[in-house]
Amino acid sequence: MVIPRILFAGLSGGGGKTLVSVGTAAAWRRQGRVVAPFKKGPDYIDAAWLARAAGRPCRNLDTFLLDKETVAGSFVTWAGRADVSVIEGNRGIFDGADAGGTFSTAELAKLLKAPVLLVLNCTKCTRTAAALVLGCQRLDPDVAMGGVILNQTAGPRHEAVLREAIEAACGIPVLGAIPRLDTPPFPERHLGLVPPDEHGNIDAAGEGAGDLAERYLDLEGIGRVAWGAPGFTTAIRSPHREPAKHETVRIGVFRDAAFQFYYPENLEALEREGACLVPISPLEDAELPDVHALYVGGGFPETLAARLTDNRSFRASVRRAVREGLPVYAECGGAVYLGEKLLLDDGPYAMSAAVPAVFGFGERPDGHGYTVLETVKPNPFYPVGSTVRGHEFHYTFLKSVIAEDVTFAFRVVRGQGFGGHRDGLCYRNVLASYTHVHALGVEGWASALVRAAVDHRWRAREAAGTAS
Repeated sequence: MVIPRILFAGLSGGGGKTLVSVGTAAAWRRQGRVVAPFKKGPDYIDAAWLARAAGRPCRNLDTFLLDKETVAGSFVTWAGRADVSVIEGNRGIFDGADAGGTFSTAELAKLLKAPVLLVLNCTKCTRTAAALVLGCQRLDPDVAMGGVILNQTAGPRHEAVLREAIEAACGIPVLGAIPRLDTPPFPERHLGLVPPDEHGNIDAAGEGAGDLAERYLDLEGIGRVAWGAPGFTTAIRSPHREPAKHETVRIGVFRDAAFQFYYPENLEALEREGACLVPISPLEDAELPDVHALYVGGGFPETLAARLTDNRSFRASVRRAVREGLPVYAECGGAVYLGEKLLLDDGPYAMSAAVPAVFGFGERPDGHGYTVLETVKPNPFYPVGSTVRGHEFHYTFLKSVIAEDVTFAFRVVRGQGFGGHRDGLCYRNVLASYTHVHALGVEGWASALVRAAVDHRWRAREAAGTAS
């Protein structure tokens, strides 16, 4: 099967992979090509920019969250609907969960037989850059290095020396050189890039990345590498099946600048199970609409805390719904919003007070990386004894619990969670966790949430009938 594809990798995080990936996707889209974007690694923000650039959802390809067959099957499913695929790696190309690079970008490149373009931050170096590229080539010759993109070049002479050194020593082409930029199109903050939904000018940033790609990258040469990728076939383990037959239930999903971290596969999985998804904004909506369950993803309640606090009527409606037994599945920032308050440097901010917990905010990440959780207590969504794999990245932390009837569903096998040993705060019909899950990697997650919604609707109807 012919699937034109290219994977952009780097030597470390922050080297320019996102700028190059987003810029290439935007430039190829301008040329009329249908681009399928993919992101390696547990990431929502880079994926959101890639989706904006390509005009299509960005799919996650991570061999820790998903097994290899699912990764390959998902890739073929979505890449087969496009002219070319752009895959952005994460961290350094060989960086993984251990010294052997397990779950690394390099392992993904080999799995997908994808040619790699290495994006190099060339600040204050010349021939040493060639040594770095050569080291990558020799560390694992099975990774197909197709070329190099130079980033942060200091001028024409610097670029010329880099090109000559790399091409002579490594035998692969330099396919672009981006100079040091006074104003990068994507500003950063504590969790990485500022997400599109919070960027002051989304279109200008995306267009700017496309302009940079057209000006500084050899798009024709990159295209030759992508279209020269070897044939790729796999047995597709497709999640795309007919929707569930039971009556549709309404599941509310918080979607605005404060809550934006959702894998598209998670939302699609809920719809396949029979859910009608209702977008909700805690920033703008006056109250919670009539829904049978809530899915509250991650985001940035800390950067928009004042606006969340000011929406008193909405906070009250969430608190009331939880007290009435509404099933709620919350991840990271969503868990924080369900708490009593969030303590920031400029004072406490009232959250929804749906669960009796207080959260703080630190200067450094409290949890960052892959997680493994063992389900040890009864909860609305996971059977006791099941294992949950996911990821976390948060500066907030659980400061205190102010009620005795709170339990924690998970024992932390890997990760931080709520204090390093526990995660999955349970209160009434709520499960709030710092772990983000991917629906294709956690069997039964979507069906459990829909089933809880069905049960809640039935109980509400029964209560209404009794009252009448």
